[in-house]
Order: sequence, then structure tokens, then C-alpha cells
Amino acid sequence: MEIIYLKSINSTHTYLKEFIQTNGYNKPLAVATNNQTDGIGSRDNKWVGLKGNLFFSFVIHKGLLPEDLPIQSYSIYFSFLLKEVLEKLGSNVWLKWPNDFYINENKIGGTITNIKGDLVFCGIGLNLVAIENTYSSLDINVDIEGLLKEYFFYLLRKKTWKQIFSKFSIEFEKSKVYKTTIDNKKVSLKTAQLNGDGSIFIDNKKVFSLR
Repeated sequence: MEIIYLKSINSTHTYLKEFIQTNGYNKPLAVATNNQTDGIGSRDNKWVGLKGNLFFSFVIHKGLLPEDLPIQSYSIYFSFLLKEVLEKLGSNVWLKWPNDFYINENKIGGTITNIKGDLVFCGIGLNLVAIENTYSSLDINVDIEGLLKEYFFYLLRKKTWKQIFSKFSIEFEKSKVYKTTIDNKKVSLKTAQLNGDGSIFIDNKKVFSLR
């Protein structure tokens, strides 16, 4: 995975999409920065990022992903892989359904995924810098270049969805004390049941991650 490091950018996700539109796709590519001024969050929200945090996006062909990975659970898959890498480095980070990074009860980051044809675009923001009473952050110090190198090495190993889901399904219990947004409404996950494809069954309907 080639990684382009930028000193500052409005949005790594927007930059990468425009780069691919102009230059085409030849191989997996990532863009990373620690200063993103106009990031994209879930449901068309803005992701407010502080200088010193980690923001990166990557594009990969569907054919390089595991054959058993449900398309609707790409974000869970990408997020949980990063969670596992951070865990190996000593972090207590966990993943709230479907793709929010938490330290204890505080959100410190998240993931969005878009698909265009056979290409999958994923953007991840992770707080490395904390501001008292405002933002929480990752509980370990990380070398950004080393972290990304390890993450993309891990990603291209094509760990199966079955392997990831077996662990995520256990961690899902932590999500049940929180709420998620469904049809623009906050809904408790207390009674939610996790399905094998990464969706949940809640309020008599099946809900997929829309991020």
C-alpha cells in the first residue's frame, strides 16, 4: 500500500476520490495527515479534527478483500482490523457498533466507507490529542507511520470476515448500553441482536450500517 503523507488537507477522503478520478486506480493507495480542516463524518456530518490527530483514507479494489466479507459490513471490518492493531500496541480501544472507536465510554474516532464501482473508499479519523472536558483521545502514544504500515500490512493479509466477526460479536455486548442513529432517530441498542452479516435486528427490523 502506497501512502501519501500530507502536511495539511481539507479532507483525506475528498482528496483521494479526486486523485483517483484524475489519475485512475492502479493499486491500493492511502492518504494521511495530522491536520484535516474539513473532514467528512457519518450521515453527511462534519468530523471536526484537531491538529495532531490521525486522519487517513484509502482505496482498495473489492477483489483484494476476503470473499466472505459482506459488502454492508466493510466499515466494521476495516475498523475492527485497526482496533486489533491498536490492541496489540497496548490500547484498550473497543469498537461500538457499527464503526465508532471508544476508550471506556468516550468516542475517540470513527470510520466511513463508500463504494464506487469495484473500488472501496474508506476514511478513518482517530483522536490522538485530548482537550480537557471536550475531546478524549487514544490511551497510548503511537508512531503514525509505523501504525499505518502495520495496519495496511494487516489489511492486505485478507483476514476473513468469519475470523473478525467471531471476535466482534463478543465485543458487541459493550454497545448495548449505548444508542445509535436509525432513520435520523437515536435508538437504544439494549435489545439489539447482531446478525452474522454485521447487521442488527432491532424494533422488528433488520438494520445495516449505512456508513
